[in-house]
Amino acid sequence: MLKSQILEKLQIKHNNLKSEDIETLFNLFIKKMSNSLKNGRNIEIRGFGTISRKINKEKFVRNPKTNEKLFKNKSYKLHFKIGKILHKKINNLNIPKKEDVF
Repeated sequence: MLKSQILEKLQIKHNNLKSEDIETLFNLFIKKMSNSLKNGRNIEIRGFGTISRKINKEKFVRNPKTNEKLFKNKSYKLHFKIGKILHKKINNLNIPKKEDVF
């Protein structure tokens, strides 16, 4: 889904807000998530999943074309762990309602 499609759906759902305000809020949300990950904090959205930062250790790597050894510095990658509710929705499993659980 594209950013423009997300903004369109939000505009339809919240027609009392201006499209500029919705875009500003969305950009603020993305910026806040980026800054949190940059500072080493995890992002948890209940029912959706968790986004965390993992470390790629510094190591020697080899260029397969020239067989030259190179040193690769420490870097980070994102890790997404899917939430239970989203996992069940994607796989079309029955999701127990709160009334069914208790």
